[in-house]
Amino acid sequence: MKVLHVIGSLAPREGGPPEVTRQLARSYLDAGDTMEVVCQDPPGSAFLSNLPCSVHALGQRLMGRYGFSPRLWSWLHANVSRFDAVVMQGIWTFPGVAVRMAARRKGVPYGVFPHGALDPWFNKKYPLKHLKKLIYWPIQYPVLRDARAVFFTSRLEPDLAKTSFTPNQWNTVIFPNGIYEPLSDPAGSIATFYKAFPALRNRRYFLFLARIQEKKGCDLLLKAFARIAPEEPTLDLVIAGPSQDGYKETLQRLAADLGISSRTVWPGIVADELKWGALRAAEAFILPSHQENFGVAVVESLAASRPVLISNQVNIWPDIEQAQIGLVEDDTLEGTERLMRRWLAMPRAEREVMSARTYPYFLSHYSMKNGARAINEVFVGRTSSNSPVAVTVSGG
Repeated sequence: MKVLHVIGSLAPREGGPPEVTRQLARSYLDAGDTMEVVCQDPPGSAFLSNLPCSVHALGQRLMGRYGFSPRLWSWLHANVSRFDAVVMQGIWTFPGVAVRMAARRKGVPYGVFPHGALDPWFNKKYPLKHLKKLIYWPIQYPVLRDARAVFFTSRLEPDLAKTSFTPNQWNTVIFPNGIYEPLSDPAGSIATFYKAFPALRNRRYFLFLARIQEKKGCDLLLKAFARIAPEEPTLDLVIAGPSQDGYKETLQRLAADLGISSRTVWPGIVADELKWGALRAAEAFILPSHQENFGVAVVESLAASRPVLISNQVNIWPDIEQAQIGLVEDDTLEGTERLMRRWLAMPRAEREVMSARTYPYFLSHYSMKNGARAINEVFVGRTSSNSPVAVTVSGG
């Protein structure tokens, strides 16, 4: 098949959607199918150079994050008929509306990944934005209703999505999300990380690796660590990732007020060998998020053979808990402190057993090798009910 993926931005700072798109590009290549991407990033952006597929960077993104773009509208209407299907990565923006109009006009089926943007947490946390979304729903809803598939990346996500807005009838498909396993040498990647951050070489640390933003529970992380830090003098906290809206500076002031600045490391964005080294050298990965439809970094930690300490608002938490490859608690200060204390209280042998389970579980449940086949099955098989459909493919 020849499939077009549409996304506002492929910039790594945008988090999960760009990474899912990148992983899918590899999957299409392995499957012998063709994938192209159209985005609104400026042509020539450095992060566009390493995708194993054609990328059409149109560079026009008006009206802020809404991404209004006559250029994208024209491009889609001129090119969409070249493809067997179209996949929209994300909702609440102009590209989704443009995809629906162009695909329907040319008779090409399309699907949509909401990427957690229908979670009711956002409605409660940001009531003014929720009001704007209610006004916009008559425009957004048809994009979902008329899609061949609305792809959700965990079994909890579609149930939560149904509670946010009405009407809410669409064709739900559970997509087997994941990543490709890292091919780098574990010892080499750890050495690369320590070379970049030598102060951590003889330290233990909890690793947070995600966008530094309010919904990720970063403030809980700092406050909980401040409570246990006096009892664990060899343990540090590493908070890695891109910052949004100056929130990192707010957190650094909080760390200073809590007296843990010297025990908190802020590496910024870590990618490639640095990322895998940071994960592999960590005591454990930690994410006390208030909302997470999947959690790509959680799966990356499993691929790096490190257990995960997560909140029960990360939607794959039931799998993590059942497989005994991590610990799960509430997304509260007390819950985050319990995550840390439970891990530190575990006998070393028990921690090693948990660590040994992570990579095999990743291979069997979160590999993206069959991602392209899963999407193709939807467009070839023409799912037609409104009941959730779990797309399954054989092979590992």
